[in-house]
Amino acid sequence: MNTTIRFILLLILFAASGRGFAQDEFEMKDGDVTYIMKKYYMCLLKTGPNRTQDSVTAAEIQKGHMENISRLSKEGKLCIAGPFGGKGDLRGIFIFTVKTKEEAEQLAAEDPAVKSGRLTAEVYEWWSAKGSTLK
Repeated sequence: MNTTIRFILLLILFAASGRGFAQDEFEMKDGDVTYIMKKYYMCLLKTGPNRTQDSVTAAEIQKGHMENISRLSKEGKLCIAGPFGGKGDLRGIFIFTVKTKEEAEQLAAEDPAVKSGRLTAEVYEWWSAKGSTLK
């Protein structure tokens, strides 16, 4: 069985075992490999209800959005951020590394693009192996 599929099945079994995810981190063993699973908060950024700004205002909002991403990254609160391709309602993603969902929601709400209504934000609890990287 593919290692990724086995890993996902083990994570599902752990969740179903009743031990739950009350902690921010836990160990999960897969044969000789031990994963430290960490709780993150995934924020899906979607097209907002107010996209009527003129081009100058929209550019200022985007500049503030990018400055906010840089600041949150430097503060260690944001691990990943980026846009989705295409013209659908999903516009981008943030992955926060903070203690609570409420904190992640507050950080998302403070983003200039969300404040202006150009984007909306939905935050979800998300688990990944600590130290995972994109390839």
